[in-house]
Amino acid sequence: MSGGGTTKPRQRPEVRRAMIVAAARTVIVRKGLGATGLRDIAAEADVSVGTVTYHFGSVAEILNEVVVLETERFYGAIVAAADAEADVVTALRMLVAPLFDDSEEVRQHWRIWSDYWTAVARRPEVAEEYAQRIRVWESCLVRIIRRGLADGTFRSGTTGPGAEPIDASVVALKLAAYSDGVATQLAQNAPGLTNAVALQWMWQFLMAELGVAVRRLLDGDTAADPA
Repeated sequence: MSGGGTTKPRQRPEVRRAMIVAAARTVIVRKGLGATGLRDIAAEADVSVGTVTYHFGSVAEILNEVVVLETERFYGAIVAAADAEADVVTALRMLVAPLFDDSEEVRQHWRIWSDYWTAVARRPEVAEEYAQRIRVWESCLVRIIRRGLADGTFRSGTTGPGAEPIDASVVALKLAAYSDGVATQLAQNAPGLTNAVALQWMWQFLMAELGVAVRRLLDGDTAADPA
């Protein structure tokens, strides 16, 4: 070893990529995507800019990997537990409630998603190849709704001759869009909007779409049930 310095052990390419993605997540949460550059990511990962560009072609490509990592990290256990839950109303609660938990982990999660959807709005092709990998929450919601329709737990909130049958994919997309928008308003400290209020809105939406009593969604809290 020359010069009395230390030499960093050489890591496998997949390990180095994972380090860069983890560093990028840290920087994006701290500074926002718009203020994050390759140099920031390289400094956080303690590698050269050349190392970053060797593994990734752009910050947008890194962001895609950050979102895949975030999806696996945040939703993996939630989705697995909801899929394994036999009672579909309980499964709904397990899937939706964590989105509006009042914690730093959840705030970081929504910062990443907000930046990601902004990037995708400018360049839709960014997300094309990642669509199935990042929509795991929405896909799980579709499965739960279909289970509830099959066993008769869910029914259209609108009754009568003109009532439309429930399309699980449409309801899931609506709720995903609604939760994204509400989370963005939370991040902007909209007056009167709290995590608890946001979650109540989700339950009201599901009650209207699926005909589920609010008391069931609130796990026995009958005081909130207008019925």
